[in-house]
Amino acid sequence: MDYTLFHTIIMEMGFAHVTLGNVFMWALGIILIVLAIRKNYEPLLLVPIGFGMLIINIPMADLMQEGHFLWVFYHFAIERWDILPPLIFLGIGAMTDFGPVIANPKTLLLGAAAQFGVYVTFFGSLVLGFSLEEAASIGIIGGADGPTTIFLTSQLAPQLLGATAVAAYSYMALVPIIQPPIMRLLTTKKERKIRMKQLRKVSKAEKIGFPLLATLIICLLIPSAAPLVGMFMVGNLFRECGVVERLSRTAQNELINIVTIFLGLCIGATMPAEIFLRPQTLYIFFLGLIAFCFSTASGLVLAKLMNVFLHEKINPLIGAAGVSAVPMASRVAQTVAFEEDKHNFILMQAMGPNVAGTIGTAAAAGLFLSMLLT
Repeated sequence: MDYTLFHTIIMEMGFAHVTLGNVFMWALGIILIVLAIRKNYEPLLLVPIGFGMLIINIPMADLMQEGHFLWVFYHFAIERWDILPPLIFLGIGAMTDFGPVIANPKTLLLGAAAQFGVYVTFFGSLVLGFSLEEAASIGIIGGADGPTTIFLTSQLAPQLLGATAVAAYSYMALVPIIQPPIMRLLTTKKERKIRMKQLRKVSKAEKIGFPLLATLIICLLIPSAAPLVGMFMVGNLFRECGVVERLSRTAQNELINIVTIFLGLCIGATMPAEIFLRPQTLYIFFLGLIAFCFSTASGLVLAKLMNVFLHEKINPLIGAAGVSAVPMASRVAQTVAFEEDKHNFILMQAMGPNVAGTIGTAAAAGLFLSMLLT
């Protein structure tokens, strides 16, 4: 065979262009997939994200070049119009029960307090040399809310989208590992044993009125949060009104599943080796961890502070559920309480700040957008 022809054929193959960076990213993508399968770490997102990392680092595949397959979804559904995260929120809203928040409105304060880590990390990122837009995108990781992180980063700092998204979903998956030590450090055994009375029954009228009222109040205060909060609340309205069961089922199942597939693949596709393998990526993961730890701690501390003034004490562990990892953070709070008292059930009480945290993180994202995009 002619050597020139042979050389040409070889150079047309991806094998000839593989770099160490490509190999590292393949390994990282496979690790995410293995963790999702073996450890059940956010599998619905980490499996497509991991596979997206795999195929985007195949030399000469060019899937993110203009006009190609993944570029089309990323450009039109995230980069240009940013419609996938709000659609995720529509599905989440359809699966969310606001009953615990309505029954115990004090938990809204705990959800708000858990956003403290977002702002601490925002300023910390500025100190490390990140721009305002990048700092906001990194800080929002502290809310442990993947769709909100993607929504904000895609508009403010799209070059960080892959790293912030993976960090957010990684810390969501690691809630059972990260939160318990912080909970035990900041609370006493006596506090962890506090039993809370059963929540009152919430009427259907209250459940229907809540998403309507919350939409008006939050979106009037922070109009930039309307895409996330609006979709979150209309999804919940589908669930609670009782007359659009088909829409509710679709939002909870088919729609959110389809959106999750393309969202995960597109996020993974934003992580070619030459972009992801930079020192700032390590900073992002470190700062995201700091944000998450501060958010957990601030919810706990506020709950302890509230107990100074409340006649009917609340278990401080529910404050840690103020991060947006629904319902995992609530389950972790229940697990830690159960370790101290086998008859202490605080899961439903913890769902209040947990759901409130989702609203709080969306509001924080809207606040950043209103400040930085004007």
